Amino acid sequence: MTGRFTGKVALVTGASGVVGRAAALAYAREGAAVLVAGRDESRLAEVVKLAEEGGGRASAFAVDITRSTEVAAMVEAAVSRYGGLDVALNAAGIFGMMAPLADYDEDTWDDVLAVNLKGVFLSMKHEIAHMRSNGGGAIVNVSSNMGAHFRLPGAAAYAASKAAVSTLTRTAARDHIDDGVRINALSPGPIDTPMSMRAGETREERAERMKTSLPLGRVATPEEIADAALWLSSAESSFVVGADHVIDGGATA
Repeated sequence: MTGRFTGKVALVTGASGVVGRAAALAYAREGAAVLVAGRDESRLAEVVKLAEEGGGRASAFAVDITRSTEVAAMVEAAVSRYGGLDVALNAAGIFGMMAPLADYDEDTWDDVLAVNLKGVFLSMKHEIAHMRSNGGGAIVNVSSNMGAHFRLPGAAAYAASKAAVSTLTRTAARDHIDDGVRINALSPGPIDTPMSMRAGETREERAERMKTSLPLGRVATPEEIADAALWLSSAESSFVVGADHVIDGGATA
């Protein structure tokens, strides 16, 4: 590893999920002190344990990102524990249900929009408030190729929320680049997570399906998405502002 984040403090929301976990561990391996945030405390504890076993520094913070007071406390925890906040990866998200729009459950719609969109808004709001007063920083929001780039029948809430995240990211990037806060989005395609599997489908069946449904012929590994997130939040991408970086094996090419 290059030590690109040595001396930096990183915050990862959704760190109890597959992509957030991979990114949190990667930041730790690259030298950052990492606050791993999410709802599942047992999974967060496992991420912290793995980071420390690899020689990194990490601690957990349980949070509901739809609640502003909890998000503010999350950012404060990163600052109080490690002395600042340089990088944030907002990876928390849920899929919801699959149903035609006219049959979509309203409560599920509200939940998906609350986590995927309001959660990103609140996370950025509090992250930026600290960063712009303390020398700037870099933020990456995990969106999706399903949304602004691609649609799938039955996934209206998820697609709408992720399209909104892509647009919110670009707007925030223009709002705050003069504050020294560089903001971008990452839009993955299918990843090796349960979300990419159809009901009742095995991993082997998914692999066969992807051979013909994706140009690259396979799903992404969580580590490939984490690598892209680290690049977008590192000095290596210092001229990248307000981008929506699609990484989907050619699905939307």
